[in-house]
Amino acid sequence: MRADRLLRIILLLQRHPRLSARELAERLEVSTRTVMRDMEALSAAGVPVYTERGRNGGCVLLPGYRADVSGLTPREAQALFAWTGPALSEELGLRDALQSAMGKLSATLPVRLQDEAEALSGSIVVDRRRWFAEAEDNGALPVLRQAVVNRRRVRLRYASATDGKPVRRTVDPWGLVEQAGRWYLVGTHRGSPRMFRVSRVASVDVLDEVADRPAGLDLRAEWGRLRSGLEELNRPVGVDVVVRARPSEAGVFRRIAAPMLVSGGPVREVPAEGDDWTRLAMRFRVRQAACAVLLGFGSDVEVLEPPDLRAELLRRAREAVEVYG
Repeated sequence: MRADRLLRIILLLQRHPRLSARELAERLEVSTRTVMRDMEALSAAGVPVYTERGRNGGCVLLPGYRADVSGLTPREAQALFAWTGPALSEELGLRDALQSAMGKLSATLPVRLQDEAEALSGSIVVDRRRWFAEAEDNGALPVLRQAVVNRRRVRLRYASATDGKPVRRTVDPWGLVEQAGRWYLVGTHRGSPRMFRVSRVASVDVLDEVADRPAGLDLRAEWGRLRSGLEELNRPVGVDVVVRARPSEAGVFRRIAAPMLVSGGPVREVPAEGDDWTRLAMRFRVRQAACAVLLGFGSDVEVLEPPDLRAELLRRAREAVEVYG
């Protein structure tokens, strides 16, 4: 819609003192001729925009002008109030700032839009914690956020998954990534791109040195490369399993096994064969996790397939008897 495009032009020129018509056209995905017509329309409507010719010319908005965002549509207002939930902002140390900002935004909205947006916001809860998982300790997150914004190098006391105690690492922070309830710092250590789980950061010292952050860095793409490399390096050996479970324990077994299955499920029920036990089929992400869960149910859950997993469970059970017998 043209009204949306006109507002975007104003917001872009508020952020950038001067943009060429070609730059605006690329950002808005329209032609330069359309941009020039939009500039004329804004000027005719009283918005203080003008164009400057010449090598260093471009489209300019008079300094100090601010757009009225009361032109938000109902869907746009709902999207803003639903997306800006309290959980992320609190972890980042921005809860009070978010509340203040949303209060200012609310003051510019018509009452009907405020009611609709707040109704949606109050009807959605985002729980990012995984089932049966404890909350992560992300106390270092606000400091890291500020270091990223200010482009400052940091010195971490960091305990990796393999280190027994925290060690010092100097990092050039690039950005922060929230993945399934876990926060990661992405940056470079000794010149190599790395990811650092925030809950493993014991302490942070922000240095006066400017962080080395490549121009034009695409954080999303860099995170994708790091994640793909880690997943490929540590790709677990999964296993397809068919079990028979005592009916009284089948529901509990489903709940316990679900977080350990490929993509979170599914657990499929298969036809019974001559008894009243429940037969279930599933694929575990990690073979060791399958062994742990299945052994934990003792005689209430029996593995039918595959035969090599039955043999492994028997071996592990005998070893456990030797230890605890």
